[in-house]
Amino acid sequence: MNVPDLTGTVAAQPPHCRRQAEAIAGSASGQLAILIGHSGAGPLLAAAGAITGQARGYIFADAGLPIPGQTWMQTVPPELASQMRQMADAQGWLPPWPHWWGDEVMAELIPDPDQRRRFAAGCPPLPLAMFEETHPAVPHWPDAPAGHLQLSEAYHDQAELARDLGWPVITRKSHHLAPLTDPGMVTESLHELIDRFGL
Repeated sequence: MNVPDLTGTVAAQPPHCRRQAEAIAGSASGQLAILIGHSGAGPLLAAAGAITGQARGYIFADAGLPIPGQTWMQTVPPELASQMRQMADAQGWLPPWPHWWGDEVMAELIPDPDQRRRFAAGCPPLPLAMFEETHPAVPHWPDAPAGHLQLSEAYHDQAELARDLGWPVITRKSHHLAPLTDPGMVTESLHELIDRFGL
């Protein structure tokens, strides 16, 4: 499994979405691959698949579905969009993701203090412009089977949308950072979804 590092795309100038989709596509190394996106990486998978032209499937792990022609801000509740704009500094930068939720919430998600510190250290500031950028059109998506793994209540609506599209959906009573704290469960669930693709 290849995991692309999108840190450089965050620090770069726009367009962020296109650059991030290219990084995800590049991680497939020109081979047939199932593209898996967690959290905010989910909406990038359709564009990444279009770039590779070789996606065998897509899995959205507690992630948003693709939003071609829309910005991320247009797809979230207005109060969340407003909160994010208020968090941005004068240069248009948001604090690292863990700072959005506070120490108490992060301690619930990642109980181990050392693991929590390592996670927080790897989270960079994020440009507000990235969330206000229109995602590229992907006219022929989905071009392969897709499924959703719901880990937290926050992605209930996305899981329901996936069900409405006829995709296989697996729901686990866990939390958004389960790929970090319970990788065995997440890996098993991903394999179960892939099996349902019947590839």
